[in-house]
Order: sequence, then C-alpha cells, then structure tokens
Amino acid sequence: MFHRNRHTIQSASDETLMQGLLRRDEQAFAALYDRYGARMYRYFYRMLWRDAAKAEDFTQELFLKLIEKPHLFDPSRSFRTWLYTLAANLCKNEYRRKSPAELDWPAPATDWQSVYLPEQLDRELFETKLREALDGLGEIHKQCFVLRYQEALSVAEIAAILDCPEGTVKSRLHHALQKVAGQLEYFKA
Repeated sequence: MFHRNRHTIQSASDETLMQGLLRRDEQAFAALYDRYGARMYRYFYRMLWRDAAKAEDFTQELFLKLIEKPHLFDPSRSFRTWLYTLAANLCKNEYRRKSPAELDWPAPATDWQSVYLPEQLDRELFETKLREALDGLGEIHKQCFVLRYQEALSVAEIAAILDCPEGTVKSRLHHALQKVAGQLEYFKA
C-alpha cells in the first residue's frame, strides 16, 4: 500500500499505480482516474459521435474494467498505451454494434452568440468540417488521426494500441491527413 502521503501517490508512475490497484488500493485508482478520466472522456467523445452521455458511459466502463481486472495489465507495457488499447477496443465493439444508418454525426449545437461572433462562427464551421472530414475517413484512419493529433500519442504508441507496424500507422496518418486537408482547403490562410 502507498503511504497516505498524497505527494507520493501523485508522483508515482502509472505502472506503479496499477500495481497498487492489484492490491485494491483505492488511492492508486483515484490517482489513475485523476490522470486519465477527463482525457478518456474526450477520446470517447470524439470517437463516439460527440455523444456526451455515451462518452460518460464508456469512460465509466473503461475504469470499471481497471477495477475488475487489473491483473490483465502487463507491467512490461506502457500503461497509457494499454489504456488506449482498451478504449479503442470498446469503440470498435460499438462500431460493430451500430447499424450503418446510425453512424452519422449529430448536427452541431448552436447558440445565439455564434450569430454575432465571426471568430466563433469560423471555429464552429472549422470544427464541423473537421468532424465531417474525419467521418469520411473510415474508422481505422479516424482512429489513427484522433490518437495522433487530438490525443498526442506517438506513432509507436498508436502502433501498439492498434497492433500494427509503425509503417502502417504512418501510411494511415498520411492518407488521413491528405483527405482531411483536401476537405479543409477553405481554411488555408
């Protein structure tokens, strides 16, 4: 168990915290959730059609898996890579579960201020066009794009998460960037 020193827990590596979770240390779980809860919510939100309720549900499901099955973590691997692998697999399962007609992005929310704020309008238009471009990629290319450019993971980490060679990840990123750039041509300065 960790000493009840909050600083010790906060400075512990993710892998050390997972060892604490194996011993059912609640503080280790809380520290992992503090580090990754919001990040995983944002990932699910981006990958699951910007559905806040679904993102919340999937975040809870992911962390429940950590509590219920901490022994599945291989300490020789990076915790972050392993966590994103679990999250990516949850998304894949959701894509398989949905019918093709259900895979559309919801319309972007608008508020009265956007009519009066051109910068916000431009930002909303850009985000809408980016979502449309990502939606047109197909799930494997979208996953690579989101993991690299929105979650800031390395090519090596993405390769480990998707269980494919780094060259394949680079190729998928190149394809995704070309397609997205082509659809965002309007926003070039």
